[in-house]
Amino acid sequence: NASLAGILQHPDGTVLKQLQPPPRGPREQEFYNKVYDSDCCDSILLELREYLPKYFGVWSPPTAPNDTYLKLEDVTRKFNKPCIMDVKIGQKSYDPYASAEKIQQQVSKYPLMEEIGFLVLGMRVYHVSSDSYETQNQHYGRSLTKETVKDGISKFFHSGYCLRKDVIAASIQKVEKILEWFEGQTQLNFYASSLLFVYEGSCQATTMRLSDVTLAEKRGVPKGLLSGGDVLEYNNNIHVINSTENGKIEASVGKGLSKFYALHKKACSKRHHSQLSLKVENSEQDNVWKTSTCITQEHLNGNVLPQLEKVFYHMPAETKESANVEVRMIDFAHVFPSNTKDEGYIYGLKNLITVLQNILDN
Repeated sequence: NASLAGILQHPDGTVLKQLQPPPRGPREQEFYNKVYDSDCCDSILLELREYLPKYFGVWSPPTAPNDTYLKLEDVTRKFNKPCIMDVKIGQKSYDPYASAEKIQQQVSKYPLMEEIGFLVLGMRVYHVSSDSYETQNQHYGRSLTKETVKDGISKFFHSGYCLRKDVIAASIQKVEKILEWFEGQTQLNFYASSLLFVYEGSCQATTMRLSDVTLAEKRGVPKGLLSGGDVLEYNNNIHVINSTENGKIEASVGKGLSKFYALHKKACSKRHHSQLSLKVENSEQDNVWKTSTCITQEHLNGNVLPQLEKVFYHMPAETKESANVEVRMIDFAHVFPSNTKDEGYIYGLKNLITVLQNILDN
């Protein structure tokens, strides 16, 4: 995904984004500095931080002190098989100070920007069936019209087996939060800025939502989760919760106990997440379940749900997200001070939500 975003991945969990030539690079740096200023007490900017990658200042390689990089959180890092989509938002991808040539160049790249309000810049989707990634570059998004944009975006949410409606629903919620922020601010306008969507493509870490028990009943529980014996055991990546005579539920969270407890400590201060969910990992290598939604009824028995509830209830808050999805705003080389709502960006967000909702409802 480094190539998708044109950034370098650093082993410390950040990415390095090379500063663009002036005025774009310095403008983006100034934007991050303003939003992440330690003295900032503007509630609008403080809330905006929730929707951006974390910012760790700038970095230059010792060998080339004049090359400047923004040091940013790697939003894809926590995922095993990250599926990534970059969507440019707004009706104009040129800023108010663009030359006639620049406007012409931007409009001709994607004449439908004004009408659709967003453009898919690229995507990378993990297909469970082939254990491989499918990628689409910028030409893919520019080929989409008003008629085909829905199918074009739904491709991002398809695992090769099924449409990840859990991911679409979570994505809509996150985009709606960003829309609310935009509806409440009149100090910044964003041009040629993007939303980065990331979700877990691997079915080794499939999210089951307890908030919808009927969903769980409809789906049943995969047999990989049920086994005989009633020993309470802890090993590197499986926490087994005791159940009744029907055997035990094996629930694995994250990459091991140490990480689990680190999460737990971190989560104790953030208990306000209402949605319960559990990342259930398959303990065998033979992919007992093939998709997030295609599990048969027969493996469900009366004791599993209460036991699952016990597991869910004691989960750290971080793992209670409805689906493992991130939506972050990125690319701020054309952000300008303003005294009006950013109507072009709002138009794009609303249309994107409409398209996502249509994919979900179909």
